[in-house]
Amino acid sequence: MSGDYPGEAQDFYAGYLDGGKVYDIKGLTGSEKLYYKNGVALFLLGEGKVAAALNTSAVLSDERFDFSRAYILSTGCGGAAEGYGTFGEVFVITAAVDYDLGHHADPREMGRDAETTWFHDESFDPGAVVHLDRNLTDRVFGMVENVPLDTTEKTMEFIRKEYLEEAWAQRQPQVMKGTAVSGDNYWKGAYDHQNALLITESYNCPDPYAITEMEDVAVGLAVKRFGMLDRLIVLRAAVNLDVFPAGVTPEMLWGDEEQHIASINSIESVDIFETAMKNCFKVGKVLIDAILEGKL
Repeated sequence: MSGDYPGEAQDFYAGYLDGGKVYDIKGLTGSEKLYYKNGVALFLLGEGKVAAALNTSAVLSDERFDFSRAYILSTGCGGAAEGYGTFGEVFVITAAVDYDLGHHADPREMGRDAETTWFHDESFDPGAVVHLDRNLTDRVFGMVENVPLDTTEKTMEFIRKEYLEEAWAQRQPQVMKGTAVSGDNYWKGAYDHQNALLITESYNCPDPYAITEMEDVAVGLAVKRFGMLDRLIVLRAAVNLDVFPAGVTPEMLWGDEEQHIASINSIESVDIFETAMKNCFKVGKVLIDAILEGKL
């Protein structure tokens, strides 16, 4: 949680939890710990929707803790939707949808002119989308929309080369609203970008598809079952985009351990990861402080 390359939780730990109490969570036998100090708790939910849902439920059902007045801030990284969000952006999530529920086909099975490979199945709808409390997300966005965010020169050089003069990519990162598309696999590419757009539209989300990640819909469903959806806030920071850079293949990106998304030499995320995590903390800190001061 400290002293190394910062991940999605480290800045929050350093800012609020260092030196606090550490708890094991009942029902969990792994290395998962709940950290607590001065009204703030932190727990690493893990990767993927199954881990996120199970761990959220385990924390909220531990009878030692009283969450009756607590807000939940779910945060992490993801891949921004090409054409909507740029590197380093922070999104206030207003809806989360499940990328996997429904019907998917391999692009090679589809008709010649097919643009999408996902088919909506309404029978899955109750577990496929979470619309966050609009009153809360509007208040949250109003508090953080002008928080200044940073980028890096190396990332901007990559953007200028990759996206030429496209305005959505060239601008300084900022806080935006949007929909998160949650998948249990780390997908990437033009077909699935179109799928994500279709999924977001099919579930009548109030804001555009903004970022893909692996947990938010699961966290939302778990929180909803505990009657706390009106106190759930989700922030996601963009550390890459949801399509492949020009000339990059899946084998090049995922077959080389040195291309890890958090590497400063990644051909996918350039060197934005650490900066994006600091951006997310800057936005999250405004909200955490407001909650602690009773101003949210």
